[in-house]
Order: sequence, then structure tokens, then C-alpha cells
Amino acid sequence: METILIVSVVSGLTLIGSGIWFWKKRKPKTPTATIATRAPEIKELNLRADSKAVLGDKLRKTRGSLFDRVSQLLNGSGDAQLSTENWELLEEILLQADVGYATSQHLLNDAKQKLLERKSGELKSVLQEVTGSLFNSLNCGKLELSNSPKPLVISVVGINGAGKTTTIGKLAQQLKNDGKEVLLGAVDTFRAGAISQLKVWADRTGAQFVTGREGADPGAVAFDSVTAGKARGVDVVLLDTAGRLHTKSNLMEELKKVHRVIKKVIPEAPHETWLVVDGTLGQNSVIQAKEFKNALDLTGVIITKLDGTAKGGAVFSIASELKLPIRYIGVGESIEDLTPFEPKAFVDAILS
Repeated sequence: METILIVSVVSGLTLIGSGIWFWKKRKPKTPTATIATRAPEIKELNLRADSKAVLGDKLRKTRGSLFDRVSQLLNGSGDAQLSTENWELLEEILLQADVGYATSQHLLNDAKQKLLERKSGELKSVLQEVTGSLFNSLNCGKLELSNSPKPLVISVVGINGAGKTTTIGKLAQQLKNDGKEVLLGAVDTFRAGAISQLKVWADRTGAQFVTGREGADPGAVAFDSVTAGKARGVDVVLLDTAGRLHTKSNLMEELKKVHRVIKKVIPEAPHETWLVVDGTLGQNSVIQAKEFKNALDLTGVIITKLDGTAKGGAVFSIASELKLPIRYIGVGESIEDLTPFEPKAFVDAILS
């Protein structure tokens, strides 16, 4: 009896096993492979959408002053049949967002022309197109360092309070994350605490650090920094210069002297001169940029504090009137919130 029972159990298990094997063999594999193949694509699309949403949220004050008010003006119809009064209201919206008069006129004229050429079309999409075109000839965003001289010397300039030292620290961290060896030069020898603040960033990021005593000649510190960077074979030297008002001609001359001294070490240096401006100042930041550009060979602009202002329209003026590439924008406190400037992402974030 026991023998019969054991044989029955074994036979039953064998049948069950055979059934499972047969079911697996017949189970189609294509859907699984398809899902596995598509998963990275789906993830990438989600990341893009999330990135756009995050930037839009960071720029919500500027977005509110531009897109929301344009939407209210058009009230869902936005075609070529805008009245003269509505065009004037649109100009007022652009001015209040600190786009500036000259740039506002340029954008409005381009928008009117494109609407007339197309006979129909939504003004909002046309505004996106014409604002985006302001950046077409500019090499915005991160520098491509693969073919750059070594060391690449970047002089960071601007007025007091714009956030130069913090910006340099964040840049150093991002460069280190990209595998670059960085040296920070504390050329601001006059502001109390400037040297120690930059030293904290050097320690935090693992960047090399060169300084002089407080009150030392800025040109001498710049000379030592570039000399050290060249001797040690670092990839990038970031020079933190003293903040100065663009209206003080003697201080601007001192900055020119610093750049002349650097050329004694590397004739082509500084290879880049980036101006840091405070985004909350709106059109005043454009005025600063014009004066610095008149005094120095600026090669780029970094705009900080854009997350806390409705005056982000000044970005368009800097691109349109000064023809300067925007390298980075600051949209928060964290290191990741200093983000390479992408024109389309910026325009979409505030106008779509």
C-alpha cells in the first residue's frame, strides 16, 4: 500500500513539473524583451520631463511675470489678430519682466513679422521661437575642455555681493566631478573673509589652493596661482578676483593689471573671463555687464539668484544687446543648482 502511494505521489510531481516546463516553453518572450529594450527610453523621457518641470519650478517667479500674464492677455486665442492695445500690453509685460526696451522692441517686431508671414499661428509659440533665436549665434553652456589649453585659466569678475566666490566653489566641485584637477586662486585679498571663504571651498571640493596674505597685491597672487597651476599640471585655474563697482575706473584698471601680470606666465591667459551678475538686479545687471565688457575682454556671463526674482527677462537683454554667451545660471543654493545654461530649456521653462 505504501509503495503504491509513493509511486502515485512521484508520478503526480512528475506531471506537474512537465506541465510547468511545457508552459515556459510556450510562453512568448517578445513582450519581455520589448519591455527591457524600451525601459531605458521611457526612463530617459521621464528624466527630460522631470528636468524641464524642475527648472520651470525654479524659475516660477519669472515664469509668472511672463508666461502667465501673456496667457491672460491672449485668453486662449493668441493669433495674428491682436489689437494695437494688446500689442502695447504685451510690450508692458516684457518691460515689467526686465526684458529691456531695446530687446522688447526687437522681440515684438520679429513676432509681428512672423505672424504676418504665416497668416495664422499662436503668439505664444512665436514668442518662444523669437526669444530662442536670440541665443542662436552664442556658444552658451559648459565649455568643452577636451581640446582646451592646460591649464585653462578662468578669471571670474563682478561686483560685490553677486556671489562670485560661492559660484567658483560650485564650479570647482562640478569640474572635480568631471575628473578635472582644479586650482583656486584667492586673488581677492581685500574683502574680509574672502580668502578663508575660498579656502573652505577648496577643502570641501579637494581643489588645490593658492593665496597670499590679506592685503597683498592681487597681481602677485594671480601670478603665483597661474604659475603653480602650470607647474603642477592642473586642468583648470579659477581666479577669484575682488568685487568692484563697474563705475570705479581705478578698480577696473587694477583688474586689467591683474590680467596683464597673468600673461607673463601664459601669454594667452586668462583664456576665459566670466562676469558674475546678480539676477535679482534685472536691467541693472545689464548695465553692469556693458561696463565690464567695455573694460575687459569678457567671454561669458554667469547669472545667479534667478530662482528668487521675477526679473529673469534680463537674460534676453544680455544675449541680445551684449552678444555674450551665458555659461551658467544659479537657481538655488545647492551645487547642482548652478546649472549650465541651455537656451531652449530656459525659454521652454518660462514661456511654455
